[in-house]
Amino acid sequence: MKSLRQILLSFAVTGLLVWLLLRVTGTQWGGVVRALRSVEWPWYLGALFTQLCIYPLRAARFASLLDNATWRKQHRSAGTAELIPVTLAHTLLAYLLPAKVGEASLLWYLKRGWQVPASRSLAVLLVARLLDLLFVCAFLCVACLVVGYGNLSLEPARMRALGWILVPVTLVLVVGLWKGVSLLGRVRVALQPLWRRTGKLGGRLRDLVDRLHGALQEVEPRALAHAALWSPIIWALVFVFYALLARGLGMQPLTFAQATFGAGLAVLFGLLPISAFAGFGSQDAGWVLGFVAVGVDRVLATEAGLAIHLIYALHIVVLGVLGHAWARRWAAERTASVSGPPV
Repeated sequence: MKSLRQILLSFAVTGLLVWLLLRVTGTQWGGVVRALRSVEWPWYLGALFTQLCIYPLRAARFASLLDNATWRKQHRSAGTAELIPVTLAHTLLAYLLPAKVGEASLLWYLKRGWQVPASRSLAVLLVARLLDLLFVCAFLCVACLVVGYGNLSLEPARMRALGWILVPVTLVLVVGLWKGVSLLGRVRVALQPLWRRTGKLGGRLRDLVDRLHGALQEVEPRALAHAALWSPIIWALVFVFYALLARGLGMQPLTFAQATFGAGLAVLFGLLPISAFAGFGSQDAGWVLGFVAVGVDRVLATEAGLAIHLIYALHIVVLGVLGHAWARRWAAERTASVSGPPV
């Protein structure tokens, strides 16, 4: 019943956010439907191919983070090819279920297929998401500076300011990931007196720091370095996907920096703690704000943003269902091979 209430609340919030977005921008659903029908096939097929390339790279990153010398002595590590269906299915559940509860599906898949403890799977997932946040901020930072100094937006001064604000944020994330174990260890010791005096809030902060500290300890530095090499390629392809579809939906020719800024703002808005279904509403608002800032008409940006969101969601659903069936079949075959024929 609790899950049902969460899902119903998610749908309600989604409907409200989308209605508000359409109301504020003066957009009609008919325009969104026309935008979907008008997408040019070469651009769409290019975007679809780009999205298909992202999944193996995400699987390779999971494989890198799971790689551990101690673990390999007693267990067989999951390979990239084996993690592709898991990545497909996990992406579907993480995208659709409210409040990011679908992220926990990765723990179930890894436990069932490779007997990976939940604590280790959670650590891998947490580090992967921190890498995502790092490179989204990095791409957005560069995009802001290029757009701002190139006078490619309506307010270049604000764009430059945002870019420079994101520089220290990006550097903090880099240092936090690379030196996080030692830094968080010192933070735990230094803040012990404060946590004891702040009651429940202090306890929650302590738990968060402990969780981050444990996650970074679970991932070897070599594995983190390998995973960090995959991340910029993943996010470059994500922004290429959005740029191709934006062009196919009739938005004027944009530079890659402009497209990255608009799509990057949409991604960041999608991370807001709003329990909306598949990020509809909040992510689309980020898209509209981002592309309007670089000179795109408000109604066109809204129509294109919602149309692209629907296309992206359709791809994720189809690929996720196929991935789930593929992962279940593979797990059943692996279990049968390990058990051996009946005596």
